[in-house]
Amino acid sequence: MKNDNILFIGLDTHKEQTQVAYTLDHRTSETNDLGRIQTTKTGFVKLARQLQSKYPHATLHFVYEAGPCGYWIYRLLTSLGHCCFLVAPSLIPKKPGDRVKTDKRDAQNLARLLKNNDLDPIYVPEPEDEAVRDLSRAREVGMRDLNDAKHQLKSMFLRNNIRYNGSDSWSLKHLRWLTEIVLPHPCQQIVLQEMIQTISERMARLKRLDNELTHQVKLWRYYPVVKAIQAMRGVRLLIATGLITELGDLSRFDTPRKLMKYVGLTPSEHSSGDKRKLGGITKCGNGRARRLLVEGAHSYRHTAKVSKEMQVRQEGLPKEIIDKAWEAQLRLCRRYQRLMQRGKPRNVVITAIAREMIAFIWSISREVVLPRVDPKTRLSRVPA
Repeated sequence: MKNDNILFIGLDTHKEQTQVAYTLDHRTSETNDLGRIQTTKTGFVKLARQLQSKYPHATLHFVYEAGPCGYWIYRLLTSLGHCCFLVAPSLIPKKPGDRVKTDKRDAQNLARLLKNNDLDPIYVPEPEDEAVRDLSRAREVGMRDLNDAKHQLKSMFLRNNIRYNGSDSWSLKHLRWLTEIVLPHPCQQIVLQEMIQTISERMARLKRLDNELTHQVKLWRYYPVVKAIQAMRGVRLLIATGLITELGDLSRFDTPRKLMKYVGLTPSEHSSGDKRKLGGITKCGNGRARRLLVEGAHSYRHTAKVSKEMQVRQEGLPKEIIDKAWEAQLRLCRRYQRLMQRGKPRNVVITAIAREMIAFIWSISREVVLPRVDPKTRLSRVPA
């Protein structure tokens, strides 16, 4: 057996067990089924040793679908010195006429596709980046839970014709007013008290998550990028943190068009012959990053200006970044007004602005020098 042979191993992962199949890097090599193993660290270490002893001159290339099992399998196999790839389930080629799906066939198909170089691996974040992303997502879930509780209370008031005449909703004055309400039936009073307690608890939870996220982001290695892109209009701390935690290292995209495609903001197309038909956006890739961009794009409906809050966010940033942020604001505000005057639907205009926003964010991120992380000591060092 040659020393440059590669052993391609397909893993169909599940919570308890993982189906394994492998094939050699030969034209006539068949895909063999290795059975099931336990989805544990011990099971994968044993599998790697078994294959390495059976094929001592071959390098092991593992592949499995990204899913709820996360990245720990990838990190375990790479720490053992083997190659591992993660692929998105939506990007795995499938035959239209193939209607049989089993774990065994899925594992064999992954090994075969990896051997034929028909799979595009996805980006795997570092453990620290994934931890900050979990905190950012937890803050968003906390905000959503709080809004749900508020909507339930408002629905109850609407059914019982209870109105608040003040203007500062959910302030201390409003919360005190809630405790003074007396409903006609004891059951409704119990429901009201439970709702008030739920809202108070969720407000305190959201405040804790906000404070912790603000503290942890400043210790994160990507904080210089988070701070730099806040120079743009519509990109405050929460949106900037959410974008970078979801997208990771923006330098891995050679052009902004690839980044636009990654977040699913490019139009779909169905062209044939001399006919070209464009449809809605593809909505591929990271949905949360796309939603954050659309949220920030709404701010460009106003006239271009540098507010006091934006000026505070730009303090300490290089002049090149501030100039690019102002250039982006001028262009996007003009584009918003021009598209609206042409009669385009508002959602179409907002999507177009969000698509150009990510291009300016990509450009600003390239102006930031990130500290280099030593893989041995895990200490950050600024390159000379």
